[in-house]
Amino acid sequence: MKLTVEISMYPFNENYIDPIKWFISRLDKYDNIQRVTNAMATQVCGNYDDVMQMLNVEMQAAHEKWGKAVFVCKFIGGELNLSHSE
Repeated sequence: MKLTVEISMYPFNENYIDPIKWFISRLDKYDNIQRVTNAMATQVCGNYDDVMQMLNVEMQAAHEKWGKAVFVCKFIGGELNLSHSE
């Protein structure tokens, strides 16, 4: 089964851009997961287990490196066309 997730990261840090860029760059190391980022959020899509495992690893790594941060995620069962725009 495919899973699409929209992720927004809100670091509790005055320098919030660096943690966000760091997190997004780490998502790119997963060749089996598609990533698209815009001004509001990052969307990822891939096999359900792969996406959930990636989120588990990378959100924990972000908290360990940067401290407190809020992650807001929307989970959509199935694959969405991340390049779609209107």
